Amino acid sequence: MLVLLAFIIIFHITSAALLFVATIDSAWWVGEDFYADVWRVCTNGTNCTEIGDHFKGYATLQAVQATMILSPTLCCIAFFIFLLQLFRLKQGARFVLTSVIQLLSCLCVMVAAGTYTDRRQDLHGSNPHYYSLTSEGSYGHAFILAWVAFAFTFISGIMYLILRKRK
Repeated sequence: MLVLLAFIIIFHITSAALLFVATIDSAWWVGEDFYADVWRVCTNGTNCTEIGDHFKGYATLQAVQATMILSPTLCCIAFFIFLLQLFRLKQGARFVLTSVIQLLSCLCVMVAAGTYTDRRQDLHGSNPHYYSLTSEGSYGHAFILAWVAFAFTFISGIMYLILRKRK
């Protein structure tokens, strides 16, 4: 039982770490001389432009930003609730609250990555001044980590739903 508990805790912490890296790192769309994420666009490694109100389609990127901030936040809240439930739940009870919050975290990262996947080409096309050098890019490691974190948080949420507290 102790090994299972250690695995669940490590899996949850790994999910949170992936979410934090995917949210913070500047590599959602990368190329040879540029990188872009949901916060800024950088060319030549030093010339960075923050994405703001002047950006066409800014509301879409704000939705991606908001859900990517919510996702690691909810994941951390779920972890603390799991620790509380670990000591407060009666024997045989399920970790339903932890599961629901973890699945909400999963939903947030899915919405963010899915929205970016769907709207990226439109965002880059409607802002040629910022994305002129980025047409030959590809999805970066932070974007891929967001999808991996989606899978991890989903699996973690299902594990919490199935898991019962034992002695």
